[in-house]
Amino acid sequence: MTRFAREANFDGLVGPTHNYAGLSFGNVASANNANRVSNPREAALQGLAKMKALADLGYAQGILPPQERPSVALLRTLGFTGDDRTVIREAARTAPELLGAACSAASMWTANAATVSPSADTADGRVHFTAANLCSKLHRAFEHDTTSRVLRTAFPDEARFAHHDALPGWPSLGDEGAANHTRLCGAYGERGVEFFVYGRDDLASAPAPHRFPARQTLQASQAIARLHGLAHDDVVFAQQHPDAIDAGVFHNDVIAVGNGNVLFCHAQAFVDQAAVLATLRERMAARGTALAVVEVGADDVSIEDAVGSYLFNSQLLARAPASGGGMSLVVPQECQERPAVWRYLESLVASGGPIRALHVFDLRESMRNGGGPACLRLRVVLTDDERKATHPQLWIDDVRYAALTEWVQRHYRDQLAVGDLADPALLDECRSALDELTQLLDLGSLYAFQRAA
Repeated sequence: MTRFAREANFDGLVGPTHNYAGLSFGNVASANNANRVSNPREAALQGLAKMKALADLGYAQGILPPQERPSVALLRTLGFTGDDRTVIREAARTAPELLGAACSAASMWTANAATVSPSADTADGRVHFTAANLCSKLHRAFEHDTTSRVLRTAFPDEARFAHHDALPGWPSLGDEGAANHTRLCGAYGERGVEFFVYGRDDLASAPAPHRFPARQTLQASQAIARLHGLAHDDVVFAQQHPDAIDAGVFHNDVIAVGNGNVLFCHAQAFVDQAAVLATLRERMAARGTALAVVEVGADDVSIEDAVGSYLFNSQLLARAPASGGGMSLVVPQECQERPAVWRYLESLVASGGPIRALHVFDLRESMRNGGGPACLRLRVVLTDDERKATHPQLWIDDVRYAALTEWVQRHYRDQLAVGDLADPALLDECRSALDELTQLLDLGSLYAFQRAA
């Protein structure tokens, strides 16, 4: 029997050390904006404004806290000694690139936090989470321990939620989380098709990019499908097109997004794309649902424009039946600034197809580091009972939004240059802010510095 379920989006709250250190090779925006002065306060407020707006539209909207940065623990594992301030000063003096990694606020992009399978798909009828190891990039490879702690705090009921540790951080098991995973379905509470997209197969010869690395492996995607207890017929694996990776499509969610029975993708998203789409249609038809594919050709939007605007890194959200149904697309304002992209979007909505509305948001601070609306959120399909079992203080409402906005305005700097990461006072500022945040959201001693006190 199909149970009623809804899709919830849990956005990452931007942390106080949001900066442009240019740490992510293969991410064009990150490289192009390296060493600019960032505005952490504005970044966090922009993210909160998007969360509040979607909550006001009736979507289930949650929030996940930032990780502790600077990470003195990372620097200590790399050989720096002394008290915390000395560790930061020595790292800044002798290895500023390592200090940059230790200060990264990239955990804000919770699409990379984990892969999630809803209870309708899993063998044991629980929602399954596997934290991503993110082993391809130093500034993210040490996130997963805290990510697991956050997810276990947010979804604590072991009868309803199953949590898996990150896969081993071996190159052959590189896992980038939900940024390379899409679930397609009829109703959310029905059994769906889980679509895993990988960049490389480490155990076989396959097409490969030449300019930028392929981060997600087939082996990691297969392991997660097994851990989550997914049936063979519920899973489809496909390879990212290597030319897209070389154009800056470092994750699949920069070139494709799906929701419900709709897949919105570029015509150069996948290797052997016609066969991939045929398989998805066949699997969806077996569940009694027709897959609607909105495939954008290069003549309409080039890959360069897709990467520059983050057209496909948009949130594809189901609309209420009272509004006429179909899907809404949440896009960054950069889509309006690229004439070819905006022209395409206007024609798309006017066409009467499955995507019928647009919502435009200013996420400039996130976009400059290569993260759009879809990067900022982790999707979790929940039944009513499962939602009731989540941590209640993590849902956005008027009260929570007001409290978080006031908290950001008090604690965050409005300017942060890469050189400012060497300021030991930044560590004290961040710990003070996070300590108050855990009280605000009733998270307990979430961070290592709290448990060590």
